Amino acid sequence: MMAQTKYYKLYDDKYIPGRWHVRMPLDDEEGREELFDVWRFNEGRVLNIEKPIHLSVKPAGIPIEFSHALGIPIVHRRVVALFERLGLQKEVQFIPVEVEGQTEPWFILNALQVIRCIDDARCEEVLYWLPEDNRPDVLGQYRNVRGLKVDPTKIGEAHIFRPWGWPVVLIVSEHLKRALEEEGITGIKFLEV
Repeated sequence: MMAQTKYYKLYDDKYIPGRWHVRMPLDDEEGREELFDVWRFNEGRVLNIEKPIHLSVKPAGIPIEFSHALGIPIVHRRVVALFERLGLQKEVQFIPVEVEGQTEPWFILNALQVIRCIDDARCEEVLYWLPEDNRPDVLGQYRNVRGLKVDPTKIGEAHIFRPWGWPVVLIVSEHLKRALEEEGITGIKFLEV
């Protein structure tokens, strides 16, 4: 019997002393500022970004190669190069961004797959949006997931993706986890799911 691949939630380490904190920009449409639309980066599709994205850093600090800005992964070019070496560039879109005070290239990592793989029975708790919540746009999707667990048999060959119904989480395969660690990418943390 072949061992199943393990999967991990990938997130940034908020507790690195002196690290920077990247902030998403505000859009200035018709003279009013609105919060930048970060939800489009959770949809698992290629995005056409027309305007340059400028990110601020507050507080300024040590740049880390993997960080989140409102839950959206911001990565250094070394992460892009690693994905290319691993042949995984078809699973992601790297969107160039300008980061305040930086001259090197930085990117938004946009995962291009959303997979229906949450193992409800193994999670600590799952709550769904119900008709009485009056949210038809999310009816039947997850309202909350604690202790996330995935079913590896539903994932296929994917190495990076977001789980359907709970796209606030970015999941990577054990293969990609090891590669990121061996490459020494700074700022990463993992939690087995």
